[in-house]
Amino acid sequence: MRRMRPLLLALAIAGGFFYFTTWRSNSQGGLHPSNWLSHPAQVEITEAAPGESLDGEEQNNIAVYKKNIPSVVNVTSRSVTFDFFYGLVPQEGQGSGFIIDKDGHILTNYHVIADARQVKVTLHNHKSYSATVVGTDPAHDLAVIQIKAPDLVPAVLGDSRNLQVGQKVYAIGNPFGLAGTMTRGIVSSIRPVREPNGAMIDEAIQTDAAINPGNSGGPLMNWHGEVIGINTMILSNVGQNAGIGFAIPINTAKAVLNDLVTLGRVRRPALGVRTIPIGPDLADELGLPVDYGLLIIQVTPGGSADSAGLRGGNERAYLGNTPITLGGDLIVAIDDQKVEDEQDLAQMMNNHRTGDTVKVTIYRNKKKMDVSVALGEARQQV
Repeated sequence: MRRMRPLLLALAIAGGFFYFTTWRSNSQGGLHPSNWLSHPAQVEITEAAPGESLDGEEQNNIAVYKKNIPSVVNVTSRSVTFDFFYGLVPQEGQGSGFIIDKDGHILTNYHVIADARQVKVTLHNHKSYSATVVGTDPAHDLAVIQIKAPDLVPAVLGDSRNLQVGQKVYAIGNPFGLAGTMTRGIVSSIRPVREPNGAMIDEAIQTDAAINPGNSGGPLMNWHGEVIGINTMILSNVGQNAGIGFAIPINTAKAVLNDLVTLGRVRRPALGVRTIPIGPDLADELGLPVDYGLLIIQVTPGGSADSAGLRGGNERAYLGNTPITLGGDLIVAIDDQKVEDEQDLAQMMNNHRTGDTVKVTIYRNKKKMDVSVALGEARQQV
């Protein structure tokens, strides 16, 4: 019994120590995991003030989107390619487009529907329609397709002249098939760009608005929501947006829309002249009154320039090894826009259509004069 007393005393001390240091503390809210978290009757959070209004920029973004989303469509094209192992293989491509009139004409890129056997258009309300290709312009990467659908909302076409670097722009389209996506950026530059299919965009609108595969053919808009360009390509090593996208100026499209819809092709406007560019050295050698412009060496008989009275050269000479004729009119401006080389002339023709009348400013025998010329149709290359 005496031997048991020390043992019982030790157990009693240990039990008392456990009671006061562990069990009792836990039962009264001590350091037990279940007691580290509080359980209030109601959670108190910090909420924003009700009815906070959008700022002006956000309101404009929303207004542009709401105005244009009914006009933007998803274009799906189906074509067939030949595979060595499998024979004819169907392929499907996606792009964007936008409605330009109540008759269901839709403007898009030519490369979106090129070689397509079937074209389908899906509206913003998810309704789909078969589309017919009405006209194509591969040289400008433009195409017009048409659907028959009720209650269509045409986009408002703006003016792409005098765009300024830094202007806000918006792009709406279907990148990677994600319909109704809008991105925002600025005009980064205006520059000539050649597309992968060889089409040359003389005054392409460069933008940092996110443009990705599927945006092709969709509208680029100004802050008023007016279409100023057709999104067409990106510059990227990975095939995705890298902050450099390009759009075709809407004025280039407007100049050919009537031909595309009524003829299915484009009648290229032309002055009907052969020219050589003039620089300071050549101007000094020839004794010309100005050191720039296009010297007419030949007019097309019966063409626009010939009918308007413009004159080609009559003095045979050589430019290097190339035979030319001198003494013709020197073109220095068209509609008061300076003309320095053939690219300037081509850009101006892109902004006009066959039948338009332009004012051509020339020097003839050192006398400056203006001549009105009705543009004819360029001869087709065969």
